[in-house]
Amino acid sequence: MTLKKVHVKTGDTVVVLSGKDKNKKGKVLKVLPKEGRVIVENVNMITKHQKPSQQAVQGGIIHKEAPIYASKVAVYCQNCNAGRRVRYEILKDGKKVRKCVKCGEILGTEK
Repeated sequence: MTLKKVHVKTGDTVVVLSGKDKNKKGKVLKVLPKEGRVIVENVNMITKHQKPSQQAVQGGIIHKEAPIYASKVAVYCQNCNAGRRVRYEILKDGKKVRKCVKCGEILGTEK
């Protein structure tokens, strides 16, 4: 099984483009490249009925995030205040960065 390239990374803030959670913003908790899916914080919430076990002594109904297709999310640009596509560029110091296609701001760097 080959890995698919996913345009988002763990920790990115993304915007959902389609589906029941359209226009919701959240942080990427996990990337699943084999399936081409991502798990986003507070997006695509499901209810799971869990029996008590050794790990989860307290059973019951649990609300958790389910994976959604990576193509349904776009990286959030704070400058544009919207979800945007990204462009990859190599800076003069040899560092590879992701930039917003519309405004050119470097994305994914903590300031």
